[in-house]
Amino acid sequence: MPDGPRQVPDVVARIAAGRPITAVWDNEVGGVTFQIGHGPGREFVKVAPPHPAVDLHLEADKLGWAASYVTVPRVLGVGRDGAVAWLHTAGLAGTTAVHPRWIANPRPAVRAIATGLRALHDQLPVDRCPYSWSADSRLAGLPASARGELAEPPPVDRLVVCHGDACAPNTLLDEDARWSGHVDFGALGVADRWADLAVAAWSLRYNYGDDWSADFFAAYGVPADPGRIDYYLRLWDAEG
Repeated sequence: MPDGPRQVPDVVARIAAGRPITAVWDNEVGGVTFQIGHGPGREFVKVAPPHPAVDLHLEADKLGWAASYVTVPRVLGVGRDGAVAWLHTAGLAGTTAVHPRWIANPRPAVRAIATGLRALHDQLPVDRCPYSWSADSRLAGLPASARGELAEPPPVDRLVVCHGDACAPNTLLDEDARWSGHVDFGALGVADRWADLAVAAWSLRYNYGDDWSADFFAAYGVPADPGRIDYYLRLWDAEG
């Protein structure tokens, strides 16, 4: 979360049209997400400088596809303003799972993250998904040296439509600590569910401290698989 004000791009100011603007999230490639307004009618604008890993038009397409099956932000607009790409969405109910309330009391948030991810995996139809996030396709985008260090991916356990960035901040929780939706679908695609599960379990320690994996895997409904977790975390790291 931002530790102070951020410069508001012109496109965000135009969309806000006088409504309050608050920077609510900084990502690792220089992008910022701004909240416009407050309460149930709030909206969000994600802005991003040029980066090979960021395609907000593709994310808008993926949100449009996923919206038929699960709760995702509704796309209100997408475009480019000079060098800045932007994605404008309607807000969802709930707060991020790394809100200070949940940082102070992680257990219910961990369980909600797990049940939300399981619902996502169960509800998004693999046979209708036009997007891939498979280990093979990700390996193909790496330098040969990195591919050699990773070796062959483990056999697929279960193909699902993965979120693609199942870190704790991308799950939203309601006031009763129930999963209420997901955000940030830029990498959504079909893959082994352990591509998501490994990153989600890792993020719990990163965001909350301590080892929450037992609670997480119990709530998701699958035993931990150390071999697949290790592989998919190394693949995640190799992609930077």
